[in-house]
Amino acid sequence: MKKYNVCVVGAGMVGRKMVEILFERNFPFKNLKVIATREREEKIAGKIFKIEKAEISSFDGIDIAFFAGTEGEKGASRLFGWEAVKKGCIVIDNGADFRMDERVPLVIPEVNPHHLKKHKGFIANPNCSTIQMVMALFPLHKEFTLKRVIVSTYQAVSGTGRKAVEELENQINAYVKGEEIKKEVYPYQIAFNVIPQIGNLSEKFRGYFTEEEKMIKETRKILEMPELKISATCVRVPVFNSHCESITAQFEKELSLERVREILKNSPGIRVIDKPEDSLYPIPIMASGKDEVFVGRIRKNPALENSIDMWVVSDNIRKGAALNAIQIAEYMIKNNLI
Repeated sequence: MKKYNVCVVGAGMVGRKMVEILFERNFPFKNLKVIATREREEKIAGKIFKIEKAEISSFDGIDIAFFAGTEGEKGASRLFGWEAVKKGCIVIDNGADFRMDERVPLVIPEVNPHHLKKHKGFIANPNCSTIQMVMALFPLHKEFTLKRVIVSTYQAVSGTGRKAVEELENQINAYVKGEEIKKEVYPYQIAFNVIPQIGNLSEKFRGYFTEEEKMIKETRKILEMPELKISATCVRVPVFNSHCESITAQFEKELSLERVREILKNSPGIRVIDKPEDSLYPIPIMASGKDEVFVGRIRKNPALENSIDMWVVSDNIRKGAALNAIQIAEYMIKNNLI
């Protein structure tokens, strides 16, 4: 098998997870390096990496570059992405900067890998919340035709990055010790609280925040349904890892719960856990560290015809970011697209 020179751009939570998964899945790399904003040595995946300071020259001779995205809104791909492409590098970007760019395929390998055939060297990972929702919806859409989606998310602090995880830990410890609870990352205390704001206010969708806008626009692009009726409410919750979603999906065709469960159970990357009578349904600690998107609480919606409600949980750092990017590269290698 051909081997590739690979780099990971970013050494935060997603970047580190990308490195771990590259080793876990025996990705065919010849050389692997990590670049970031400054030089340093760090232990990642049990190995010491000499992290290089990111420069345009960092991409000389690189075949595949995984951009982890920063722990804020703007990714390194804005600085280096297209310059790396000019050097013959395939860029797979987890950041948000180019997801809606017409030149850039927005890909979930289990859903729309055919979009990769028209790539121009730059491919985008969808938002973590979008990935797990579309993973659950797409198999059903193929048979019943999606008409409307209403989703509420319950998003873990790991989606904001290491500082948010540390802030939740510190606030919990302060509460236990009876000390003052301090906040820096979020506008309010996150421990023992929920915050119905992720991102900034959207300019296009009045009253919506940008995380909600991403779910609307990205889903439409991935499914090639520009007029799909979709609404999202995204909430940050005091959970360390794994996002949860309550999804109401309406379809054009009549459906049965038996057929819905059968479809989902036979869909790649999906694991159904749906025995509410035994208190068996997906929860964040169950999904954390796992590759699958977990689906449960599947039931008919009594308020809308041809509709179901379901509960979807996934590790936002793995399938919602690092794993999805690596699966894109694996698909491209397998299908001679690199």
